[in-house]
Amino acid sequence: MTTPDPDRWCPRPAPAVLLRHDRARGNHVLLMPERVVVLTGSARHVVELCDGTRTVARITEELRERFPEAPVDAEVGPFVERMRKEGWIR
Repeated sequence: MTTPDPDRWCPRPAPAVLLRHDRARGNHVLLMPERVVVLTGSARHVVELCDGTRTVARITEELRERFPEAPVDAEVGPFVERMRKEGWIR
């Protein structure tokens, strides 16, 4: 499996993955068949931008603009790659 080019790849949720706010947990979660992933910190913002229209580079740029003090450049790429490997996005 090769890693997609972050300047060209526009990640989107896998078909069976849904982003929802879970009131009981007080966090956003990714709902999948037989699995729930609780998103913490800024993970929800990254997932929301993975809509199939933005490249990873564009997602990073948008988050850098929203959160100028956050370590966006160091964290977004590895998180997106982890989501891809887990099969949450494609």
